[in-house]
Amino acid sequence: MSEIKNNGPQLILASASPRRRELLQQIGVACHIKPVHILEIPQPQESPAAFVERMAREKACAGLAVADDGAVVLGADTVVVCEGQILGKPTDRDDALKMLLQLSGTEHQVMTAVAVTNGERIRHQVVTTKVQFQTLTASQCQQYWETGEPCDKAGGYGIQGLGAVFVTAIKGSYSAVVGLPLMETAALLAAFDIPVWQTACLAKEND
Repeated sequence: MSEIKNNGPQLILASASPRRRELLQQIGVACHIKPVHILEIPQPQESPAAFVERMAREKACAGLAVADDGAVVLGADTVVVCEGQILGKPTDRDDALKMLLQLSGTEHQVMTAVAVTNGERIRHQVVTTKVQFQTLTASQCQQYWETGEPCDKAGGYGIQGLGAVFVTAIKGSYSAVVGLPLMETAALLAAFDIPVWQTACLAKEND
């Protein structure tokens, strides 16, 4: 693959998630990775949608502190919501097994928020996708935990990995479940003069 170049503003991805970096690469968007750390705790009476939106905005704004002048920062956050309860990343084995059994045989929501800012303005969007799980056994949950995949995943599973075998149906954006809704992200970036398909344009120039 050709090196990705961007003649517009520099894009900072305020996330350590390799999945979000790969999704941006998938649509040909160049970015620099600068993870940020914020307190990710819902406020009293805060809805899941409001919480995930606030997290994305706070990550984007925190990224401005480590960004060069004129850069654009993208922050994102993903939560799994089952029966109104936010399921974040599991704290340990027991927490992961509890989450998986809670998701077993249910349709749950995956909410991903994206926020983009250049310091002068900020735009954001929340995308909700419905995911249906098959009925899981305790043995399946235990075996899945032992793969190591659930440790850093919201809701304790990764749809893009081994956890895909649990999913019977999906309604909405697959990439949002992975960590970044690509159609909506492309539109947000365009508002800050950051194009997609930068790789494709470079390859065409080299032909």
